[in-house]
Amino acid sequence: MKVLIASSEISPLAKTGCLADALGSLAKRLAKQGIDVSLVMPKYRTVSHAGEDLGELQIPIQGQIVCGRIERIVLPDTEIPVYLIVQDDYYDREYLYTEKDPETQEFRDFPDNLERYTFFCRAVLDLVKRNVVDAQIIHANDWQTALIPAYLKTVFSRDPALREIKTLFTFYDLSYQGCFPGSSLSVTGIGIHHFHLDELEFYGQLNLVKGGVVFADYLNTVSPTYAGEIQTEAYGFGLEGVLYRRRNRLFGISNGFEYQEWAPETDTFIPAAYSSEDFQEKKSINKEELRRVFQLRSQPGRAPLFGFIGPLDCNKGADLLLEIVPRLMDQGAQLVLLGSGAKELEEKFKDYQSRFPKQIGLKTLFNNALAHLIEAGSDLFLMPSRYEPCGLHHIVSLRYGTIPVVHHTGCLADTIKDIDENPEGNGFSFPRDHVEELWDACQRAIAVYEQEERWTGLIRRVMREDYSWESVDSVQKYIQLYETILED
Repeated sequence: MKVLIASSEISPLAKTGCLADALGSLAKRLAKQGIDVSLVMPKYRTVSHAGEDLGELQIPIQGQIVCGRIERIVLPDTEIPVYLIVQDDYYDREYLYTEKDPETQEFRDFPDNLERYTFFCRAVLDLVKRNVVDAQIIHANDWQTALIPAYLKTVFSRDPALREIKTLFTFYDLSYQGCFPGSSLSVTGIGIHHFHLDELEFYGQLNLVKGGVVFADYLNTVSPTYAGEIQTEAYGFGLEGVLYRRRNRLFGISNGFEYQEWAPETDTFIPAAYSSEDFQEKKSINKEELRRVFQLRSQPGRAPLFGFIGPLDCNKGADLLLEIVPRLMDQGAQLVLLGSGAKELEEKFKDYQSRFPKQIGLKTLFNNALAHLIEAGSDLFLMPSRYEPCGLHHIVSLRYGTIPVVHHTGCLADTIKDIDENPEGNGFSFPRDHVEELWDACQRAIAVYEQEERWTGLIRRVMREDYSWESVDSVQKYIQLYETILED
């Protein structure tokens, strides 16, 4: 089985989020299972590796030929080939997808993103067509690669070199759909007769993810629960209808978790490393250091400390959290937050910080070491996200003995089972994105926290849970899906 994984980012070569981590990990494990796997991505400025030159690319973009090159390297610490699409005008930039507005200093999408990833998708197909790489399946990921399945069913549908290629299109967060003005369709080279409601058109815009959903042989997202949610109006972002029509080709496979970076036993970012056997005293040391860093007071007795890491926006439920802050403070709790986001929400959290300076700490500039300290020093971790396809910190929190309080959605629902509903529960969840339900979950969490013996047993148990790639069996599920695609 020959699989070419196409992505706009792959760790450790280039990374902005969980997409990069997931694909690097998946490729390694597929290779160990005997799959002939290779990777292809743009060569960004972050990719310093010198690769083997495999020749030139000549890609048509709006009636002109844009030249580039192909290089080949291997994924670090593996023998897996990575094909790099080199075009410095497109990819040799400080950031992958965005630039800073010189006036506001806020990030905005590059205005030529459609052109950049049109070039990339056509270059990927050129690799296969010219036998630079041998592939039976192209596994495309997110909007930047969505044109690959679209091209195979439109522009290249009669090309004998590509006719047998199958596609799997995986998308992570459906709120990112790669939408561009309808007038920009000509950039892609796809005919105007494909710009209609059943294919690429979306409220007058060109929607790349919709094209991937319509034209790919099979579809996948990274949470079984999310795969069902996106077929509804609440979570489909306008694509629920087309996803529902393709539901028989739509799968949800959870990503496994890499424990190397997040391991409390060996974590060098925290003052006291610990395991499930000796966490009690050492987690307290980390809690005091966390208080010191955020200038919070040491609380008498058992005062719970809540942590939050992530964007301060409504998608992550920051507005819900704002509503319960005074009640948390009345309970004697403390709260530390690491993240930035909507200016209005940031200002409200800063206002609360000034009102409760010894109970609330806020840092808006992300710091990886501080993220580790928050996970190690907090008692409870808040994830009130309105939707969550592939979050990270709920699993990290379990590993660090920091009990999650989550909205029952997406990957959070896949993983976190409510302690009050399940004897093997590992956190607290609330069924609807509503302030009072979040508050109820926090109250229940505080009540259990105050039962010291029960709380200690809970931490010891959840720290031993395993959500690695091997444990969740994700690799075998991908292999089975690839086999299904080839047999279809």
